[in-house]
Amino acid sequence: FPTRRSSDLKVYEDVASKFFEHFVYIADAMNNVGSEGTELWDEHDGFYYDVMHLSGEQFPIKLRSVVGLIPLCAVETIEEEWLEKLPDFRRRTAFLLENRKDLVDDIACMQKDGEQGRHLLALVNKERLVRVLETMLDEQEFLSDHGIRSLSRFHKDCPYFLEMDHTEYRVEYDPAESRTGMFGGNSNWRGPIWFPINYLPDEALQKFDFYYGEEFVVEFPTGSGKHMTLWEVSQELEKRLCSIFLRDGSGKRAVFGDAEKLQSDEHWRDNLLFNEYFDGDTGRGLGAGHQTGWTG
Repeated sequence: FPTRRSSDLKVYEDVASKFFEHFVYIADAMNNVGSEGTELWDEHDGFYYDVMHLSGEQFPIKLRSVVGLIPLCAVETIEEEWLEKLPDFRRRTAFLLENRKDLVDDIACMQKDGEQGRHLLALVNKERLVRVLETMLDEQEFLSDHGIRSLSRFHKDCPYFLEMDHTEYRVEYDPAESRTGMFGGNSNWRGPIWFPINYLPDEALQKFDFYYGEEFVVEFPTGSGKHMTLWEVSQELEKRLCSIFLRDGSGKRAVFGDAEKLQSDEHWRDNLLFNEYFDGDTGRGLGAGHQTGWTG
């Protein structure tokens, strides 16, 4: 901000105000899908699900996948000093918050000041954040030794079934390569660890911590009785991701799996591959071995 002229800030204020309004309306749409008022949020399960619209009816697809974690990523903390330099933006947001309370009741939308007077703009409010994290940080669900799985391990023993047009579709936990022929067999989102989908929730936890501070703690892992701040949780998740590439106590790297030449040969053991995705149970590298763009 100090390097911006007032005329420049004016332009950004208009854009910021527009996108703030878009955010609020999109959040409302997620909480009220269609005329029936169907929500993506499931209060009983404490999780977000896709909703399918079929033949004029809407019903949730109760599959615990990375879809339910994506809402965590829609978060930003706003410093008070920023608002002081953006009076028009502050005025417009205050007007919307005051006159359209029906749109912001279920989200964290700058209603209260947090740490050091910061403001929080997030799709997930505090209560829902706690419940989603209970599932995300459960080692029987999304949390593995090497990061966050793209599909809950719950579906290993409890596959999800969907019958449509007299055809039954089945989704079960596949920690490694896909075993389905759908999409040409290239549907590797049923258990493996993907770095971008770990990076975004991890960054989101840090932003939430920036607002809530040290008073806000959750169990890590779920059911362990050990509580951590969201910042500490983010650091633990990063350690698990790093463990894919680092040598363990026996000198082996998870990324190389059972490839003995890569594990022990002096000419190969230090040549790391940034794979496309990683086994949800073992951390073994899978898919293309040159994904330096999104994994590296």
